[in-house]
Amino acid sequence: MAAESSDHDSAKDTTGQVAEAASSTPADSPSDTESANSDTGTAAGGADSAARQHSPALIATAVALPVALVVAVLVIAIFARNAPVEREPLVLGPVPAPAADGPACTNLLPALPTELGEYTKSTLVEPSPPATRAWQHTDGGDPIVLRCGLDRPLEFNRASALQIVNGVQWFEARDQAAKASTWFAVDRETYIALTVPDGSGPTPLQAVSDTITANLPAKPLDPGPLPN
Repeated sequence: MAAESSDHDSAKDTTGQVAEAASSTPADSPSDTESANSDTGTAAGGADSAARQHSPALIATAVALPVALVVAVLVIAIFARNAPVEREPLVLGPVPAPAADGPACTNLLPALPTELGEYTKSTLVEPSPPATRAWQHTDGGDPIVLRCGLDRPLEFNRASALQIVNGVQWFEARDQAAKASTWFAVDRETYIALTVPDGSGPTPLQAVSDTITANLPAKPLDPGPLPN
């Protein structure tokens, strides 16, 4: 009986040791779990922080790109509007000019300016009338036309009113339908006509008068007879 009691106590001690060993086996402690959760939170926080840091830059880029595109379109439009317009060559009809090949026109035409105020010299469609020049606005429109070597204008007579511009005597023939005036220089070796559209201002007539005065000597007037 004593032996049985001893064996029972021994088995009990062994069982207690096993239980005690099991209770002391390492396991995930609360502190380890909290540490893992802390690491995970730190990583997530870093990602959120990076996202917050990049978001303003991304937003600024998204806003800047459309604005830059609009600015580029506006700049292109401004350059296109300010770019010179290629004008078509000008067609001029013939007018009787018996002295077009004479010395007066030969001296005058090369001396004419390429610009008359806001008008610049035009290219004429060939064959163009002899001893003619034309000027237009950069965007086209009605031209200023000079013709040299003409006959005496029918309207020019002893009663005609004349206007002196920079040393040249001019006779004006008004064309109401065309909204233009043709001025005839009547005191030179040959008759010179300058047709100017309304709104051209005084500069074209003044500039051509200066050129005529510098290149052609004045001659006595030879008006036509008074109409019956």
